[in-house]
Amino acid sequence: MPNRGSFINGIVFIVLCIIWGSSFILMKEGITHLSAYQVATIRILSAGLVLLPVAIKQWKNIPLNKLGYVFLSGILGSFFPAYLFCLAETKIDSSLAGFLNSLTPVFTIFTGLLFFGQVFQLHKLVGVSIAMGGMVVLLFAKGSVNMQFLSYAAFALVATVLYGLNINLVGRHLQQTSSLAVVAVSFALLLIPCFVILWATGYFSLPLTQKGILYSSGASSLLGILGTAVATILFYILIKRSGGLFASMVTYGIPFIALSWGLLAGETINSWQVVGLIIILAGVYVTTRWKKK
Repeated sequence: MPNRGSFINGIVFIVLCIIWGSSFILMKEGITHLSAYQVATIRILSAGLVLLPVAIKQWKNIPLNKLGYVFLSGILGSFFPAYLFCLAETKIDSSLAGFLNSLTPVFTIFTGLLFFGQVFQLHKLVGVSIAMGGMVVLLFAKGSVNMQFLSYAAFALVATVLYGLNINLVGRHLQQTSSLAVVAVSFALLLIPCFVILWATGYFSLPLTQKGILYSSGASSLLGILGTAVATILFYILIKRSGGLFASMVTYGIPFIALSWGLLAGETINSWQVVGLIIILAGVYVTTRWKKK
């Protein structure tokens, strides 16, 4: 019989998979009545407002000489990826975006080797190669692939590269700084730019009480509140309770939740796409866990 602590860890793990796996369908619902820029901005703004009390409390834990890195972390790890994923989903399925997101651990290793001087290890190269092969299968699974499709899928890929850069940045320059403080303060620093962007994109001139606008605004806000703010806090709780290795396994659950939502939304998913996803996850396993095991 598992103890109570393990049971709670399992519940938090499942909730995280569901929340993060649902983010991609929420983006798709958001862009039904709003622009991709507005959806991404509302997402960041909502998360920033929820995390603002945490940021105010944690501000003193950020050394002054680290504020620049904290802001850069917010830009690389949240700001640009939010816009890139929303832009990608204007032309690709939400499930495919969720599948491509699973490449984040691979690009973390890749950017670490390329820009942060990580030590080369053969199993990492093998894992990256496997995952890249899975990505090719995934992108060409539907057969009718054109440059427009590939260019919008590239937005999602660039977002995962930025995630990888951010993880390495935090590991290199913010290792001794509270992770929750970094996340909360970085979002707080983005609040004013978000208000400016919403104003510039004409959001406040829209008929905000109109049903469709309300629906998409609600989906975008839920994306920020649950998919970013609450999920981030839960993730750090899980890391503290069970360790980073177990917490990082959400990588394997997220795409299958995204797949489920895609099917419910009527997206067409064929067996080759599932094969591509499985190959990617196998590459992730070899890259991040093979040697540890």
